[in-house]
Amino acid sequence: MPDDMPLDEAGQAVLTRIRRIMFVSLGFTFLALAIVLAIIGYRVSRGDGSPARAADMTATLPKGSRVVQTAVSEDRIVVTIEAGGAIEIRTFDVRTLRPVGRLGFAVEP
Repeated sequence: MPDDMPLDEAGQAVLTRIRRIMFVSLGFTFLALAIVLAIIGYRVSRGDGSPARAADMTATLPKGSRVVQTAVSEDRIVVTIEAGGAIEIRTFDVRTLRPVGRLGFAVEP
């Protein structure tokens, strides 16, 4: 069918429906893109404002102790240490590597 021939009413109705579907699809695509960009913007703005710096640190342990286990959670590093037969758990902040807690265990007499 040549392009310069006019469409009949049924052909024109089909073309109108196709255009409407295309515009609706384009609208949903832009809406989804806007939602994704809004979520990314929210997560970036929710941060503390400064990128995480790599910190170098050496943690000193008591003489004769050894690291038994380490674990990392969302914002903490947990190190389990055995020193002199006693178990101790030390907790560090992931971003700054500063100690935030210490938990020692003792046996009751």
